[in-house]
Formats: sequence, C-alpha cells, structure tokens
Amino acid sequence: MDEMTVSTNLTRRSLALSLGAVAFAGPSLAHALTQADQALVARAVAYLEALTQAKGRFVQTDARGQRAEGALYLKRPGKARFEYDAPSGLIVVSDGGTVAVADSRLKTFDRYPLSSTPLSLFLARNIRLDRGVQVTAVSRAAEGFTLTARDVRKQTAGQITLSFRDNPLALAGWTVTDAQRRSTQVQVVSLAPVASLQPGLFTLRDPRQAAGRARM
Repeated sequence: MDEMTVSTNLTRRSLALSLGAVAFAGPSLAHALTQADQALVARAVAYLEALTQAKGRFVQTDARGQRAEGALYLKRPGKARFEYDAPSGLIVVSDGGTVAVADSRLKTFDRYPLSSTPLSLFLARNIRLDRGVQVTAVSRAAEGFTLTARDVRKQTAGQITLSFRDNPLALAGWTVTDAQRRSTQVQVVSLAPVASLQPGLFTLRDPRQAAGRARM
C-alpha cells in the first residue's frame, strides 16, 4: 500500500470519526452552567441560526496529526458541502436528510443519517443547545469561547466542542472526541456569509452508478 493510499485511508477514518462519534439528543442544559455560561450558549445559538448561507475553507487534523484541507459551503437548514483538496478525493455533502461521503480515489460511497452526525448540531432549522443536547462545559479564551456537548442517551460515546471567535462572533471550528479519547479537529477559515449558493452543491450521487451507466 503506497503512502498516498495510507494517507487517504487515515483521512477517511478521521472523517468517519468526525461524522459519527456524537449523536446530538438529550434533555436539558447541564445544571452546572452559570448564567454567564448560558448567555454565551444563547449568543452561539443566535449566531448559528442567523448564518443561513456561507462559504469558506477548513483544515482537518486527525488524532495522528494527518492534515487535510478543503472548501466548505453551508446552507441552513440542513445543507453543507466539504470538498477536500487533492490528493484526498473526498467530497462530503449533506442534503438536509442524509450525509453522503464519496471517495473518487477509493471508489467508495457511503451515507449517514444527518441526525446522527455532529453536522446536525449547527445545520438544524432551530438550534436547541438547551434541549437537543447537553452542554457540559463553557470555556473562555482571549479570542473567544468554546462549548462542549455530549449525547446524554449514550447511544454514541464521545463529545464535541464547538469553538467561536469573538469581536465579531464567528464559528472557528469543532473538535470531536471519541470514547478512546481520540480527537478530530476541524478548523474553519475565512467563513463568510454569501447571498446565494448553487443548489447543485448539495446534491451528491454515487459516482459508481454514473460509471456503470457510462459503460452500458
């Protein structure tokens, strides 16, 4: 197996971690949070719900330090597209109901329910960090703050930490940590609102089916 294939496989595993490690559902906000913490949660919710269409870049780093970069498109509610730069060959698209992952190099195509992925946290029409998830910690930093959430039903082990920059408020990225404490970090770069995005960005068909029709 060549080095490029190993790197791609590692990227796919880290992508699966970032998509599937945490399902967001559960009862009320953690009681340990202060009023100041809850005010930051409310700010984060208001910001995310106002971010209806945006595009930018992302940098993903897995537990082994493998990095991958690409372009990011968001169209709330429900839609997102991650285009990984070469040589990755990965495209990840949420169409509002499912998340599709296509790998042109490995010729694979997988689907996941959007509701079982971290993407559902900030793609939902109504973001309810006070009901849909349990926020277990709020941390402040010089340039912003982070919110850590987990699945209180324990249908999936792990947690997610959303990071925000301040002045102006902006999504800086997220880190997903699994039950073995392995983390995948996604840093969001230059995310900016846009007036419109092409609908085709949020449709992803199985490339193997297209190849099969072409051979007929």
